[in-house]
Amino acid sequence: MTPGRFIAFEGGEGAGKSTQARLLADRLRDAAIDVVMTREPGGTPGAEAIRTLLLDPPGEGWGARAEALLFAAARADHVERLIRPSLAAGKWVVCDRFVDSSRAYQGGAGGLGDTAIVGLHGFGSEGLRPDLTLLLQVSAASASTRLAQRDGGRSDAIGGRDAAYHAAVASSFAEIAEIEPTTTVQIDADADAATVADRIWTVVAPLAEGSR
Repeated sequence: MTPGRFIAFEGGEGAGKSTQARLLADRLRDAAIDVVMTREPGGTPGAEAIRTLLLDPPGEGWGARAEALLFAAARADHVERLIRPSLAAGKWVVCDRFVDSSRAYQGGAGGLGDTAIVGLHGFGSEGLRPDLTLLLQVSAASASTRLAQRDGGRSDAIGGRDAAYHAAVASSFAEIAEIEPTTTVQIDADADAATVADRIWTVVAPLAEGSR
């Protein structure tokens, strides 16, 4: 059996990752490809429990190192129990965020550094990487408008951090894309959802054709 493909969506708050992941999964199914759509943190019961701890933390919340460890633990369970088995069964996995989010948020904006995050990922998830990472990029104005529509002024513990933090996240994502151009494709996501979906499909279609 031919192993499946693993595609991750990355980007900052309000980039449209969840919407585009869903649209891509639908399009792949229309192409007769078996798709598993998932998200991080989450995707398995254990990882979803950790998601709640991260996005609605108890007490004063988590320090940078504890936060990184929790993300790595959630990802390890997700990879072991859902992602790897799905790929081994020949399914495609479309994931809303993966390790590059930890690299950008905790490693870059959180100040822990890329080496620490990659090391955690190497231990927890045996270094699994997507076949393709789609980095959705939007202007700060577009992101703000989308977040207002989506959240109604209420953000989770990470999304609600200040503008300087999120600017550092965006900068870190851009750096990752520059050093990994063969597996990371930057997508202009400022347009309407249908236009962005078409841009994404031009990138993914060759992989889909090759799987038939």
